[in-house]
Amino acid sequence: MKKHFLFPNSFKKIGWILFVPSLVLTIVFSTAALSSDDYLNVTTFAIYQESIGEKSGFFTFIENSILDELLNFGMIVGGIFIGFSKLKNEDEYISKIRYESLVWATYLNYGLILFFTAFIFGMPYLNVLFYNMFTLLLFFIIRFHYKIYQLNKSTNDDE
Repeated sequence: MKKHFLFPNSFKKIGWILFVPSLVLTIVFSTAALSSDDYLNVTTFAIYQESIGEKSGFFTFIENSILDELLNFGMIVGGIFIGFSKLKNEDEYISKIRYESLVWATYLNYGLILFFTAFIFGMPYLNVLFYNMFTLLLFFIIRFHYKIYQLNKSTNDDE
């Protein structure tokens, strides 16, 4: 069976290097009442911008902190590299585990979105939607690696 759409195994290390620090810093900024707007302020191009107290506009240059964008890129690209890099011994059973983990993570993720849509309102709901950018990848990575761990453990127990 051909393994389409998977990155080489070496991308997994790059993924962990991007994902873990980005996740930790995002959690720190979210829980420690720190503002990411105080770091890495640069002039950047915006297709559209609208801020309180400023004139909205299309195709303009703005002064903006890019820390939150860098953390988002780190988590998303890192998560994709972790989840979708080949294992050293990739076979059809690993592909089946990968597929089932992705389906399971999708069901769980959207189940949680439906739950939070029904019971969380206002600005906290926007936080739910923000974190939802990462939860599908996170659930997939956790379940896939847990299932690989179970497979390796059962294989080692049989020997």
